[in-house]
Amino acid sequence: MKSTLKATGLAFGLAFAFAGQALAADLKMMTGPQGGSWIPLGGQLKDLWEKAIPGTAIQVLPGAGIANVRGVEEGKADIGFSNSISAVDALAGKAPFNKAHANVCNVGTLYPQYTQFVVLADAGVNSIADLKGKSITTQQRGNTGELITRQLLEANGLSYNDVKVSFVGYTDSVNQMKDGHAVGFGLTTQIPAGAIMDLAAARDIKLMDQSGVIDKMRKHNVGYKLVTIPKGTYPKQDKDIQVIGFFTHIVASCKLPEDVVYKMTKTIADNTKTLATVARDIASLTPKGMGQDIEVPFHPGAAKFYKEAGLQVKVR
Repeated sequence: MKSTLKATGLAFGLAFAFAGQALAADLKMMTGPQGGSWIPLGGQLKDLWEKAIPGTAIQVLPGAGIANVRGVEEGKADIGFSNSISAVDALAGKAPFNKAHANVCNVGTLYPQYTQFVVLADAGVNSIADLKGKSITTQQRGNTGELITRQLLEANGLSYNDVKVSFVGYTDSVNQMKDGHAVGFGLTTQIPAGAIMDLAAARDIKLMDQSGVIDKMRKHNVGYKLVTIPKGTYPKQDKDIQVIGFFTHIVASCKLPEDVVYKMTKTIADNTKTLATVARDIASLTPKGMGQDIEVPFHPGAAKFYKEAGLQVKVR
């Protein structure tokens, strides 16, 4: 009898140990460009996930919205931040993606993204169309923010040939604006953007309203919508500004184990206050918000969490 109990106990112990090992993994996560919010947010997720999934080690890599989706599809990363418009294009194989992506699954929506085009207040620029012949900066080629800057110029009757453009990170863009080497800066991130706050501390700036081109922008991607940057978000901003927006969400390889992604999804929902210290919009995030339909099917592990929360979501 004692031998039987010992054997049974040993079996349960081994089963528990192997279950824990099944969750353990070495993962790569792609975040964002230098100076943006995705790098510190990725650092927080790394810490939270490694604590929630014992034995898991996550390597955080720089990235960008489009590059991250490609990275997950190609197996260069297991998980990463994405923009809803990029993921939708990737699944459809629409430019800038050269094929339909089959290994990209949704994990959860985090917060809205705002396309912000800021100009020096003394540059004599009252609309994006006024930038013709002037120097501007945006993110590196291939970044979602760069793609939207190009589309935004086109919606206002301009192209890169009509401006002098530098494709650099947030930090270099701010420095060029501070020095007067550029008069306009296009970026897509949360509000308030740290890069714009840094710039506003040194130079008077103003934001460009984009409400007049929403129909033209939707021809590029139906996922675009107008979002509002409330007055007072930035120094001397005395009125609400409407800009092009979409959602930041997390994508994962569809090949990742269901239990791993389930635990990751649950950990996000359980730690919104911590994550909100970097992205304040996450403070009000709920499972319903995380599981909203942004036209990107969910990983089965994420779907398991949402089902427990009373939600039915589309599964890849």
